[in-house]
Amino acid sequence: MAKENREMVWMQCATCGDLNYRTEIKVVGGVQKIELKKYCPRERIHTHHKMKRK
Repeated sequence: MAKENREMVWMQCATCGDLNYRTEIKVVGGVQKIELKKYCPRERIHTHHKMKRK
């Protein structure tokens, strides 16, 4: 089985700016912007996290 083109990206908290999570995304067919509601340990609540590349 062929391995797909994947890229590691960070998920950045929209309120405090911390890079809390790291995930893989597919880069075939163009990269879409990802925004998820995840838990922020600094804020201690669920906040919106946006995709950030390094």
